[in-house]
Amino acid sequence: MADPQRARKMADRIKEIVARRLDKGLRDPRLGFVTITDVRVTGDLQHASVFYTVYGTDEERRDSALALKAATGMLRTEVGRNLTSRLTPSLEFIADAIPENAEHIESLLREARTRDAESADLAKSAQYAGDADPYVKPRDLDEDDADDDALDDEASDLSDDAEAGGPR
Repeated sequence: MADPQRARKMADRIKEIVARRLDKGLRDPRLGFVTITDVRVTGDLQHASVFYTVYGTDEERRDSALALKAATGMLRTEVGRNLTSRLTPSLEFIADAIPENAEHIESLLREARTRDAESADLAKSAQYAGDADPYVKPRDLDEDDADDDALDDEASDLSDDAEAGGPR
């Protein structure tokens, strides 16, 4: 297994070589506006996965994928000429899903913003189900409370007598 730093350097170099060659142009009219986003090389430096994006419609993406597949041999030859390694890695072109993932994340964020706005609007017009302040506060003594207090005093007097060994 090769040094990971060497694999990263080789991946960067392959990315540069393939991008430069695609910038010069291929003779395939199916190739659209292709951007090389990343290259990953296996630990044994035998295989390189080239990630790319295509600006355009689904049909243009499909055509560009076919053009890259057809040009794989020529691009591998170009990589082999410009690399200083004993073996030239095989190339595999993989469509990068970065734009689709970014669009999906943006749609989720838009949906979250609209739901937040809806809940804020509902909160503005919301009313309490019970009292506005549900916590119990000390009340002022009125007549009913005074009667309850008198009964409590009698009960405490009786319990005091029982403790003191008074009448039974």
